[in-house]
Amino acid sequence: MVVAEKNISEIIQAHKATLRTPYYLIDEQQLLKNLEKIAEVKKKSGAKSVLALKCFSTWSVFDLMRDYMDGTTSSSLYEAKLGHEKFGKEVHAYSVGFSQDEIEEVRNFATKIIFNSTSQLKRFLPLVGDVPLGLRINPGVSHSHFDLADPARRYCRLGATNEKEILDVLPSVSGAMFHCNCENDDFGKFSSILDHIGKKFGPLLKKLKWVSLGGGLYFTKEGYPLEKFCERLARFANEFDVQVYLEPGESSITQCGYLVTTVLDVVHNEIDNAIVDSAVETHMPDLMIYHSDAKVAGAQKKGVPVMVTGRTCLAGDVFGTYHFPEPLKVGDTVTFLDAAGYTLVKKNWFNGIKMPSIVVRRLNGRVELVKSFTYEDFVANLS
Repeated sequence: MVVAEKNISEIIQAHKATLRTPYYLIDEQQLLKNLEKIAEVKKKSGAKSVLALKCFSTWSVFDLMRDYMDGTTSSSLYEAKLGHEKFGKEVHAYSVGFSQDEIEEVRNFATKIIFNSTSQLKRFLPLVGDVPLGLRINPGVSHSHFDLADPARRYCRLGATNEKEILDVLPSVSGAMFHCNCENDDFGKFSSILDHIGKKFGPLLKKLKWVSLGGGLYFTKEGYPLEKFCERLARFANEFDVQVYLEPGESSITQCGYLVTTVLDVVHNEIDNAIVDSAVETHMPDLMIYHSDAKVAGAQKKGVPVMVTGRTCLAGDVFGTYHFPEPLKVGDTVTFLDAAGYTLVKKNWFNGIKMPSIVVRRLNGRVELVKSFTYEDFVANLS
């Protein structure tokens, strides 16, 4: 068991009598480690970072994140408003498709509006006033382990592809976004993609003031060649004389979030099924979408095999099969690791399952319950 995992397990056990499961736990001490790397990248490369709210929007820790990041980037009007109201600083407002009323609202506070297509840009150009504009461009290359998330998949609607149309609107924009990475922890592959962008769009880039390289770059991962990463970013910025932006989502909050649950029952059907007071379908839906198993504290390579499952009526509501030193029993705590990204923003009320509370361990060690949910919240979510 790594030190961070052991430490958080001790904290969870110490508060077992006062914090009812299920709950998400955000550890600011672990969060700070990622933020310090983000700050280091800015210092050494000049690249600014804006938090991708589509991945993580837990504004109760924005006071800490604000000191290390330059603002937020969004995928909708509501996310842009949240970034403006709760984070402040820069607000990059992007959407796959804006409506006119959304543009009329977002133009009042966005520091940049990024359009997904040349048609949207031309349609709303008369409405945006003097807000700096950007265009998402699909470079035709990407890094993704999943076709579902591949921004360069065939027929993909994400970003402009027609070079003539891009050149036609170039006088109206000051920047461009190339969001073409997903879970890319390979510096060599990132560098190759950047080379491709530079070669294919070099003349265009030299006419811009800023370029966003999007998110999906796992540069806060332990062992990532941060010095090479910074040098490559700085070289790109200098070559084209642009301000580079990164849009870290999971890179900003990796290893800082946990989903803490309790075993409600153990059902044996060839293998023990430990049913916890949470669910993949409702509280970690990306695992189901991408057919991935959760990471569990205390799991080992050998031991007693246990299938850890959720409490919804969906037969496939399974976190995964793990090995523990001893069989799990009713009342045991099961903690899922790395559970901050795309979880709190996607949680839902399917089956009327109790929504996890949100708990934050502050930098000073204080454990704070910042949000809890009730039956009234469930009812208010319906009509």
